[in-house]
Amino acid sequence: MSDRAAARSSRQHVVVIGGGVAGLSVAHALRAQDAAREIDVTVLERSARPGGNIRTEHLDGYVCEWGPNGFLDNAPDTLALVRDLGLDARLQPSDDRARRRFIFRAGRLHPLPGGPLDFIGSGLLSWSGKVRLAMEPFARARPEGDETIHAFATRRIGREAADVLVDSMVSGVFGGNAHDLSLRACFPKMWHLETDHGGLVRALIARRRQHPRRHGEAMGAPLGRLTSFRDGAEELIRGLVARLGDVVRTGVDVQGLTAEHGRFRVGIAGDRPIDADAVVLASGSATTARIVRALDAPLAATLDAIPTAGMVVACVGYGAHRLPSPLDGFGYLVPRSEGLRTLGVLWDSSVYPGRAPHGHVLLRAMLGGATDPEALALDDAQVVSVVRAELQRAMGIDVTPDFVRIFRHPTGIPQYTVGHLDRVAHAEARLAQWPGLALAGNAYRGVAINACIADASPVAARVLAHCASRASRAAVAAGEGQASGAKASRSARPVLR
Repeated sequence: MSDRAAARSSRQHVVVIGGGVAGLSVAHALRAQDAAREIDVTVLERSARPGGNIRTEHLDGYVCEWGPNGFLDNAPDTLALVRDLGLDARLQPSDDRARRRFIFRAGRLHPLPGGPLDFIGSGLLSWSGKVRLAMEPFARARPEGDETIHAFATRRIGREAADVLVDSMVSGVFGGNAHDLSLRACFPKMWHLETDHGGLVRALIARRRQHPRRHGEAMGAPLGRLTSFRDGAEELIRGLVARLGDVVRTGVDVQGLTAEHGRFRVGIAGDRPIDADAVVLASGSATTARIVRALDAPLAATLDAIPTAGMVVACVGYGAHRLPSPLDGFGYLVPRSEGLRTLGVLWDSSVYPGRAPHGHVLLRAMLGGATDPEALALDDAQVVSVVRAELQRAMGIDVTPDFVRIFRHPTGIPQYTVGHLDRVAHAEARLAQWPGLALAGNAYRGVAINACIADASPVAARVLAHCASRASRAAVAAGEGQASGAKASRSARPVLR
């Protein structure tokens, strides 16, 4: 065997299963951290295109997002990735109007107040609700155990504020039910704010001192600025795929995973299996559970216990002159107590100017989620009927849209219900039985783009550390083998007298 062939045969192989933003980011991090190029990487994506739910369509002059419409620009890992991919010049920060956010309550849209004192004149809460909100510094202490988001909010700011403010936020971010989701798993920063400051008002005062709010920004708005790319969120996916090159394989249906002698074998439908020294499972938790079931049934059962909430996204376009009033804000969220099926409506062409043809506007309505799984069964005509009726009720829009595009996400958004952190810990404990096997993706440590990208670097570091350990053990074994062979050769050599 030639030296070059021997070098190829000794190289280690990492397979990443799942070509969404999490899997692609892990593959990129593996390449970035493997400066000596000692590791071969392969990304396997089941669908015909990478990116998962991050997908942008350009239709009739409209820019429609299937899923996330950007990321917050206060995440250093995401910004570093954007710079590394050379996409800095393609960034599109959200318009200043996006700082104005609304909640639909009692038949009309109410601007989200800019601070605690602004609630006094707001119609979002009754006077009793406002008084209870003002009592937040005197709320009772946190109970033992995992607390739901709604229980936390009720304890600190009262049931009415929890139902109106927090419920709508949870629906908008997770498509979830605040009565089921874990505070610490979904909003760890909020959990730490109470831990560190003893209350939300004290934490808000401290945060304002550190990060003065920009003029017009609503209370509860994230610290970062929502940011996308000129051609939509999918530019990030295209940049990753271009950088990774033929490492990314699409249309590959992974059927299962086995392990033998410290290596893994990835079973492929209709094709030969792929051998790997390490495997990163970056597909959805249900798909990952199916893949690992034969390898580790307890791990599969834990992953199966992570629920998801399906979503329907309806993009609708109008001539701006046909609307009763101009769009001036980010959009609005809807508390479940209001009885609407839409979880919220984003005013995409106001958030990112240029997302609609000149003289037109683009709105994106979201239905479904954990509280309305039946929405996935609605046909297109029924979705349009619901959206039209509820836009008329919330915004007074009583005209037929000029443009409609509907997307469905059956698996949707992972739900970090109570006990989620324990499930993730159990999954990690099971993974410890299989050195070289790792989990990545939005089902575990954060659902947002930023969380998936931030998770990629430590996942890659653990995988490379495993590969380095394997290489070291192999080198020692090879050295011992050579020494043993040399000793045997000397002992077999005839003695000249």
